Parts: sequence; C-alpha cells; structure tokens
Amino acid sequence: MSGTRKEMDSMGEMDVPAGALYGAQTARAAENFPISGWPMGREFIGALGLIKQAAAEVNKRLGLLDGPMADAIIAAAEEVASGALDGQFVVDVFQTGSGTSTNMNANEVIASRASALLASGGRVHPNDHVNMGQSSNDVIPSAMHVAAAVAICRKLKPALRGLGDALAAKATEFDEVVKIGRTHLMDAVPIRLGQEFAGYAAQVGASVELLGQAVSRLSRLPIGGTAVGTGLNAPEGFGEAVCKLLAERTGVGFKVCENRFACQGARDEVVFASGVLRGVGLVLGKIASDIRLMVSGPRCGLGELAMPARQPGSSIMPGKVNPVICESVIQVACQVVGCDAAIAAGATGGVGSILELNAAMPMMAWNLLTAIRLLANAANVFTEKCIVGLEVDRQRCEELVERSLAMVTALVPEIGYDAAAEIAKAAQAEGKTIRQVCLERGVLDEKRIGEILDARRQTGR
Repeated sequence: MSGTRKEMDSMGEMDVPAGALYGAQTARAAENFPISGWPMGREFIGALGLIKQAAAEVNKRLGLLDGPMADAIIAAAEEVASGALDGQFVVDVFQTGSGTSTNMNANEVIASRASALLASGGRVHPNDHVNMGQSSNDVIPSAMHVAAAVAICRKLKPALRGLGDALAAKATEFDEVVKIGRTHLMDAVPIRLGQEFAGYAAQVGASVELLGQAVSRLSRLPIGGTAVGTGLNAPEGFGEAVCKLLAERTGVGFKVCENRFACQGARDEVVFASGVLRGVGLVLGKIASDIRLMVSGPRCGLGELAMPARQPGSSIMPGKVNPVICESVIQVACQVVGCDAAIAAGATGGVGSILELNAAMPMMAWNLLTAIRLLANAANVFTEKCIVGLEVDRQRCEELVERSLAMVTALVPEIGYDAAAEIAKAAQAEGKTIRQVCLERGVLDEKRIGEILDARRQTGR
C-alpha cells in the first residue's frame, strides 16, 4: 500500500508511510537525520526488543499492565527481538545523542503491532504502556550493554577460540621445524616455528580472557534509573526484575549496576570494552602481518610458509597470488582502531558525556557492535581460509638458518663476543656461513662446532 497517513505526536501532525508500523516521532526523526543511511543494526535492535519484552513482563507481574495488553506487548517485542520487524527501524545512527529517536521507534512499532494483536481492539500507547517505567536514558545504554555482551559471548569469543585452537594445532605440527628468528626484521637466533605459533595462540587466548572482563563490566545495566539515575516513575525493584529476565533469556549474568548515576552519566564500560576490542584487533593484525611476511615470495621473499591460494593476485602479472586473507584481517584491525577512536571521542566530556547523560550513544553503540562483528567474522575467515591450510617449506627454513650470521651468537660463551664478531664480519665479507669460517680458521674442533651450531639445541625445550 503506497501513500501516507497522518499521525500525531506532541509537536503536531506528521505524514507517515501508510504501511509503516512506526508513528509520528519515528517519521520525524527519519526526516531530521538523513545522514549516513546506516540503521542501528540487528544486534542493537534485538537487544532493544528483549528489554521491552522484559519490561512488559515485569509491569504485568506488578499489576501495572493488564494481562491481555501486556501479553500483546510481549509478543510484539519478541518480533522485534527476533528480527521480524527490522525493516521498521529507519532512524539513522547519527541522530539525537541519547538515542531517544530509536527508543521511540521501538515503542511505536511495538505499540502498533501490539494493538493489532489485542483481541479487544484497544490501543496500546508507545509511551504510557510500552515505555512504562523506562526512559531513553536508561534503555539505550542498557541496550548497548546487552547487545555487546551477547555478541561477544555468542560470536566473538567462539570465533577467537576457534582461531586459538587452529594456531595451537599448527604449533604442534610445526614444533620440530627450526627457522631463523628475526628482530628489527634482521636475522636473529633460531626459533622453532612451533614456538612462534604457540606465541600467537597465547595472544589469542589472552584476548579471550580480556573479553571475559569486558562482558563482566557490560553485564551491569542502568535499567530502572529512568531519566537521570534516580528511578523516577519506575517501580521499586523494576530494574532488578528486568535484569533477571534478560539473564534468563540470554545466558549472560545481567545485573543492575552498582551506581546508576555513574552508569548513565558516562560510558566507562563501553570504553573499556572498546579498548579490549582494539587490543584483539591488534593481535589479529600482528599475527596476519607476521604470516604475510613468512609467506612472502614465493621465490624472492622469505618463503618459509605457504598458504592456500584463494584468488588471482594481479590483473597484469599472470600466476601471482597474494596473501589476501591476511590483508583483509589487517584492514579489519585498522577499522577496529578507528571504531575505538570514535568511541573514545564520544565518551569525552564536552563531546559526548555531559553531566547526567552521554549524548553520543547511538554512534558509540554502532561502532562497538561493528567492531565485534568485524573481529568475529575476520577471525572465522582467518582460521578457515588461511591458518588451517598453512604449510611449511622445511628446506627453505633450514637453508636460511645455516646462512644466518646470527648463528655466531651461540659461540660467544666459548670464544667471547669480540672473536665471535670477527667471525661474523668475515662470513659476511667472504659470502660464507659461520660454520665454514669456523672450520677454516680452526676456532674449535669440528665436533664441538657441530654441537654449538646445532640450531635445534639453540631453541631451548
């Protein structure tokens, strides 16, 4: 059905698309903010639906909403939570800083849908009924926390655990492969490839632990604080009861935050979580960058590793294959750093957080959830399309170890630093290996030189 209908809000009449479930306030916001074309996103809208559903259940238990109306709101909110009504959420990310427009978008959609579900034919009011006991100022930050905590638990942590497991498996597979280490991108003492990959697996494992801390902080919600944290117009125990229902529904231990004034006036938990996400991005970027170096070549680079060929690498050079998966992961890391910078700016006094309210919440929520989604997807792709298919060129690794001047380091305890430096200089000048120079000069007997220059023994246990 095309055309428009007239709807009223406190500011007067507004044209609303005839088939839309939302009302005047949503239409007004859609008209006011034609900024990015980015809606708030599935995770956030889903969390908003869960909160509205839980609020209606609590209000029903308290006798503040009659049974049939509450049941209709609960059913309509479930449709929002499930994603069935995502097309009705049309407000841009860059809107009112409190997210009031998106809160009213949800209130209007749920009210309209619940009114249609009511057998009595009564009207559900978006403010009086759907928003009962709530304010945008406690609902929107609560939705930020719920959406982020659930996305981390259900998507990002499993993706990182899968990546960590794949890296640990490669660490075992490559444990006997000795390669030359590199510091400052210059030849260093030998290291086992398995040790290198075990380090990557440990980095990912530490990231998962830090994400657990982020979820713990995000699980504290300001719901029940209403406008400024005092809880005006919310019944006693409302927030606690809503959190209990959210915990049951999501499996995340949501509780009311210890101090609603802190939790509503600032976005400290979001800043902390974003910092952890930035760290996760940097971990993935470092691992991807290292692997990209080790596969470089294949003939004129390091060439120690070989990765699965995923697509042609050049429109002009036939046969060229690039490390495209690594490059994708590195770009995600860059984007996540950008998301964190936007969140930090939004949390700064004078920019976002002012007195009793942060006024950059939609933008912060969008960046937080974007970072989580990108990292989860990148980790899955990195695991499936790169890590599990990595192979090692053992001959190349052995060749580079033998040619390395850093092998002389193992001689220092026997002949001293200065004498070892002279051997390294001679090897470089004459184009020989450390072993060749030692044997020619009779520095030690051949057996002892072989023992000292055994690369595997230099890598520890």
